[in-house]
Amino acid sequence: MPQKDPSLTDIVNDPLSNLDEWEKDVLSRYPDPASIAQNKTTGEFRNYVEPPRDTVKEFYRLNHTYQSYDFVQKKKKEFLQFNKREMPIWNAFDFLNELVDDSDPDTDLDQMQHLLQTSEAIRNDGHPDWMVLVGLIHDMGKVLCLFGEPQWAVVGDTFPVGCAFSDKIVYPEFFTANPDFDNTAYNTKYGIYEPNCGLRNVQLSWGHDEYVYHMMKDFIPEEGLYMLRFHSFYAQHRENAYEHLMDGHDREMFKWVKLFNPYDLYSKNPNQKSWEELKPYYQELVAKYLPVTLKF
Repeated sequence: MPQKDPSLTDIVNDPLSNLDEWEKDVLSRYPDPASIAQNKTTGEFRNYVEPPRDTVKEFYRLNHTYQSYDFVQKKKKEFLQFNKREMPIWNAFDFLNELVDDSDPDTDLDQMQHLLQTSEAIRNDGHPDWMVLVGLIHDMGKVLCLFGEPQWAVVGDTFPVGCAFSDKIVYPEFFTANPDFDNTAYNTKYGIYEPNCGLRNVQLSWGHDEYVYHMMKDFIPEEGLYMLRFHSFYAQHRENAYEHLMDGHDREMFKWVKLFNPYDLYSKNPNQKSWEELKPYYQELVAKYLPVTLKF
C-alpha cells in the first residue's frame, strides 16, 4: 500500500551525486532540437521505463512523496523571512560555488560558470539587460542546499500543489505516496483554485525557483520574475498541463519564460571569456538593479 502520511524523519537527503545530475536528466527529456540525431525519434526521449540514472528516479520518488501543500507552506514560512544571512551578491556566488562536486567526471564547471554562460548567451543575442541579470541569478536559490535543505526540495521540475497532480509531470506514479493524493480538498482538477485564476494565485512546489523569485520581487521587471519562478515548470511551458489555471496575463508572460528556457538548458560555450574580462560589466549591471547586500 502507498504511504499516505510520510514522515520526514526517514528522508534520504542526497539521492543525486550532484545537482547537475538533475539538469542532465532535463536535457535528456528536452534536448536541443539542433543536436537531435536524425536517426533518433522524439519518442526515445523521456525514457522513464529504463532511465539511465537510478538516482534521478529516487530523487523524484522523494520529491513527489514529500512536496505537499502543507510542506510548501512550512518552507515558505521558514525561508521567506530571509533571515539566514545577509551578504553582497558576489559573496553569494562564492557561497554557491561550494556546491561543486569534485567527484563528478562529467563537468568541471562551477555554478558561477553555468550562470555566466547563460547570461552571456542572453547578452550576445541583444536582449534587455534585466534579462541578462536573470541569466546570472536564476540558479542562485540553490544556496538552499547550503542551509541544509535536501536536494529534492531545491531542484527538480516544479508543479502546482493544492490541486490534482498532472500525469504530464515526470514520474507521476510517485504522487500516490503524497499525503495530498487522496485529500479531497486537493486532488481534483482545480483543487483549492478557481478556473483560470492566474498563477499568481497558485502555490508551486518548493525549490530554488520559488525562493529566488521571492528574493527578487522588488528589484526586476515582471517578465524576469516569471522567468525566475517558472523556469523549472516544465509541466506547463513544455507540456501545457495547467492551462486551466492560467489567465491571459500568464500566457503573455510565458512567452518570456519560453524565450529564457533554451538559454538555461543549452548555453554551453567552451570559449567563455574569463571572469576578469566580464567583471566590470556585471558589477555595473548588478549595481543598477540590486541593493548592495541581499538577504538570504
